[in-house]
Amino acid sequence: MAYSQETVRIVLSFLDEGHSIRDAERKFGISKSSISLWKRRRDGAERRPADHPVKYPMETVRKALALAYGGHGMKLDEVAVLLGVSAPTISNWKKKYLVGGEMDVPRIKPEEIRALGDSRVEGMTDEEVKDYIRKLELKTAVLEETVKALKAEGIEDLSNDEKAAIVDALSRRFSVTEALGAVGLQSSSYYYCKAKMLKPDRYGNARLAIREEFALAKGKRGYRYIRQRLRERQDPIALSGKTVRRLMAEEGCFVSYCRKRRSYSSYEGEISKAPENLVARNFHADAPNRLWLTDITQFSIKAGKVYLSPIIDCFDGMPVSWRIGVSPDAELANSMLREACERLRDGDRPIVHSDRGSHYRWPGWIEICEREGITRSMSRKGCSPDNSACEGFFGRLKNEFFYDRDWDDVSIDNFIGELDGYMRYYRDERIKESLGWMSPMQYRKSLGLTA
Repeated sequence: MAYSQETVRIVLSFLDEGHSIRDAERKFGISKSSISLWKRRRDGAERRPADHPVKYPMETVRKALALAYGGHGMKLDEVAVLLGVSAPTISNWKKKYLVGGEMDVPRIKPEEIRALGDSRVEGMTDEEVKDYIRKLELKTAVLEETVKALKAEGIEDLSNDEKAAIVDALSRRFSVTEALGAVGLQSSSYYYCKAKMLKPDRYGNARLAIREEFALAKGKRGYRYIRQRLRERQDPIALSGKTVRRLMAEEGCFVSYCRKRRSYSSYEGEISKAPENLVARNFHADAPNRLWLTDITQFSIKAGKVYLSPIIDCFDGMPVSWRIGVSPDAELANSMLREACERLRDGDRPIVHSDRGSHYRWPGWIEICEREGITRSMSRKGCSPDNSACEGFFGRLKNEFFYDRDWDDVSIDNFIGELDGYMRYYRDERIKESLGWMSPMQYRKSLGLTA
């Protein structure tokens, strides 16, 4: 796709402001490779061999950062010309020294500004220059406190409560009047917000309970689950979902979701005729043992690889049976299916839906299905959404059980034991909103479907 020169200019200007190529990709929807190419072409005259980088003294770095980001009103290009340093280099210094936390925005003395030929202070007395510098320092301090408090782009993005908090932080170095003027807040609004901040927090107990429940859930359950747990406490706390979500965000209770890793595939070609896809992504069942889903997923730990093969009932998401082993062989799947069939009642003839893995196309699997009256169904080749409900189960399992845990010192046997324990927990104890905040086993017991 061809882009206009204006688009290229806008994107490069965005990079010169200190943003990364990834930031530009997200903002403009342009590939990283294109942006990198534009940047290389633009900076080609300034590029030097990687093994001979230009070394600038730290004094130059300090002056560049002070002028560009210290509130002097100078554009990045102006600073670059003034000091003889490229704009991208100054942006990189910002990332390394300011964003990276190695230093605050440096200050610059009046005589240094004069020495650089800053026209803004020409004709000023020393006192006037000092006053000018103090205003710049105040502006910089406001920006620093803004970033520290909220990671906001600027003071204009803040609420009055947030501005009041910044004024409090600044009052240790500047007068309240100075700080109010710098952040653009009326004194009446400031004192109103400050009085409000001193009031007892009406959600104090709820915040504590939310942190406790979130910790018990190991940071893996969202606001709906936390809200239900609050209602079930010995001293119940009834809050709306919106309020719970807001309080969780304020307390830093964010559910971590790990990027999906490359999944295990058992596909080995068309070794036998594949049955028709009878499910067509409709993973709903009106009763148990009507529609089963199955697949195999892999866990890689330092001690080796472990494989899980479950049968999931679409009626309530219950793991009907499962097998865990160190080899994704046919027996892993066949033994799981045999165990699931032992739980069938007279007249039960489920559909078992799978992908096109070899385990579900060998004679052993087909023989069990024919003997038990089970109808086979398969996804289309290479189409994971056709078995998305099973993939979703694996996603929840790995996010809650596997990811963000240190398995380096865990043996294969111990890992298998812990995984089996989680599967039992998922079946017997893990509550779901769709089941009226009951686990699959509790739900079936409430319907009289199991003892």
